[in-house]
Order: sequence, then C-alpha cells, then structure tokens
Amino acid sequence: MKIEQALEELNKVKKRNFSQSYDLVISIRNIDLKKPENRFSKEVFLPHGRGKEIEVGIISDSIPNAVLDKNSLNSIDKKKIREITSKYEFFVCEAPLMPLVGKVLGRYLAPRGRMPKMLPPGRDHKPVIEELKKSVRIRVRDSPTIQVVVGTEKMSPEQIKENIGKVVDELKKTLPGKATIKDAYLKLTMTPAIRIEV
Repeated sequence: MKIEQALEELNKVKKRNFSQSYDLVISIRNIDLKKPENRFSKEVFLPHGRGKEIEVGIISDSIPNAVLDKNSLNSIDKKKIREITSKYEFFVCEAPLMPLVGKVLGRYLAPRGRMPKMLPPGRDHKPVIEELKKSVRIRVRDSPTIQVVVGTEKMSPEQIKENIGKVVDELKKTLPGKATIKDAYLKLTMTPAIRIEV
C-alpha cells in the first residue's frame, strides 16, 4: 500500500483522547548481526520534527540547566543513572567531560546507542540541541528491525510522508554490505500496522 493510502486508512480509526504517534517499523534482510561491524546507531533529523518536544540531556560545567556536571558525574549513583537514561533520549556533552562520561556512564549509555554528541569548545550548544529535538535514532543491534516515531496525528499527511522518506533514505545509506529493506509498516500508537511501499 502506498504511504498516502496507509495514512488515509489510519486516519479513519477511532480517535483517542490523546494525540497518537505514527510509528514506522522496518525489517531488514541479508544482515548478519553476529558481526559487530553490521550493527549501527545513527541520528536522523526529521524535516518536520516528531510532532512533540523531547528533552535533550546536557552534560556540562558551563551551560545553564545541565543535568550533569563534573561534580555530579563523580558522585552519581545507579538510581540517578536509571532516572536520566529513561528521561533523555539524546545527550550532548562538552568535549573536556567526554572521557569522564565514558568512564562513568559508558556501560549504561553505549549498549542503548545513547552516548552523548560532543560539543566542540566554543560552539553554541543551542542549534545542536534544537536539531536533536527533531531527530530520531535508527538503531540495529540484536534484531534486524527498527521502529521509530515519524510524527503525530496533529501533523499533515505530507509532513509524515516526508519524514518517512528521510528515515528510509538515511537507512538505505547506512545499511552494510548486501543488506536491504525487506518490509515496512506504518501504525499509530493504538492501531495494528499497515504494510507500506518505501
């Protein structure tokens, strides 16, 4: 089914008392995940954003409202680590703190593909954070399937379609070797998935 048709079908579904998200689910064939070099994690900037704000965790000694700084990294406990890793999907970190972040948080963030994006010295952090707020992460680790949010019901079909196109393009560029897209599905939070052509 074409993306436009799938969106029409999904829009006929009974409305909920919250704005549902559109999820894109893609399965990949010809990929050997026993080989570490075939696993990947990549941020994809969506042209129209996700349709809702997400928070980005800042790790810094100089940026106001940082979630962590050098002192808190040195004294952080597992409860706080669990709290921040569930709250923030993306992190940015000032370059001087990256080695400490790797030492303290690496074992928690790396397996989830959430190691921070490094902020070079003197660079304005605001554009980096704004871009991440409109991004999703495509990640293949243990299963040859990705699932990402590509928008919400409040967005237009054209915006959803463009966001899907961006994710598919970036995934195709990233797939290793002979790996290709096998199937793609689109669904709302509370609906069954509809197979789409990509």
